[in-house]
Amino acid sequence: MKRKIAIYPGTFDPITFGHIDVIDRAAELFQHVIVLVAKNTSKAPLFTIDERLAMIREVLRNKKGVSVDCFDGLLVEYAGRHKAGVIVRGLRAVSDFEYEFQMALTNRKLAPAIDTVFLVPREGYTYLNSSIVREVARLGGDVSDFVPGSVQRRLTRKLRQG
Repeated sequence: MKRKIAIYPGTFDPITFGHIDVIDRAAELFQHVIVLVAKNTSKAPLFTIDERLAMIREVLRNKKGVSVDCFDGLLVEYAGRHKAGVIVRGLRAVSDFEYEFQMALTNRKLAPAIDTVFLVPREGYTYLNSSIVREVARLGGDVSDFVPGSVQRRLTRKLRQG
């Protein structure tokens, strides 16, 4: 039996095809997936929270069983309030594992009933992350293989604004 609610948290600055691949995989495993955008981040995102939410909602608008929300605070507290039993995390490379493993164990200590599930994106997306996309776009490169067209347009417009 599929668990009902899973959360896929992240900064999504911007959302990439790698993120979308993980969301699609999670939607096959869980009845409902909440794509949860971090408000308070030390990463100094390029896009505001409202811009990221709009971008993600646009990209995911036709995906059944997937919603988008934002949060500020402890992830496990959000999960508890929304009856989510699983946190989904994407693993691109071995270098991601140590940090993600530490976070999973911390979350388990804080909320033992919430599990963490690691999903690996398709091989073609294992190198991809939002930082790379922003840098390629900032330097005038083509990011059409990395992000949906609507995201590419928003990224180009944002970078032109300076």
